[in-house]
Amino acid sequence: MRVLGVDPGLTRCGVGVVEGVAGRPLTMVGVGVVRTPADAELGRRLVAIEQGIEQWLDEHRPEFVAVERVFSQHNVRTAMGTAQASAVAMLCAARRGIPVALHTPSEVKAAVTGSGRADKAQVGAMITRLLRLSAPPRPADAADALALAICHIWRAPAQNRLQQAVALHAANATKGRTA
Repeated sequence: MRVLGVDPGLTRCGVGVVEGVAGRPLTMVGVGVVRTPADAELGRRLVAIEQGIEQWLDEHRPEFVAVERVFSQHNVRTAMGTAQASAVAMLCAARRGIPVALHTPSEVKAAVTGSGRADKAQVGAMITRLLRLSAPPRPADAADALALAICHIWRAPAQNRLQQAVALHAANATKGRTA
């Protein structure tokens, strides 16, 4: 499974591609950051993020895109920018028919470090270890994107089984009502 992780942001949008399956060693395929100037007009920044994400999709051909779910922040302006960058990543994937998964920051931290309250340094250290890198990816946005991809690889099989069980239960419940 090849996953593009996206840590959305208007100034720095982290991107990272990881390949592998749960229970086996994972491989980092690529990592980076799509940057936009803070003083640029919002529309131009969103277009630049779109172009950057499209380049990553063209180059790495992921099967899934995992995006950090925007959560409520005290700074509404920051939350809005994060949500806008997130929407661009989801749109790029949807346009190509690539499934998108959203993961919360605490879900990603828990998957990678074992604690949903891990700090950036702990996440970076675990990414370095899990992907057998010589140093943590910089900036932290890049490491977070890799963490998103890893989280999806590890959690997708269980989530798929849960969705199938729920769908089967709903189908059986419907049959029981109509019989």
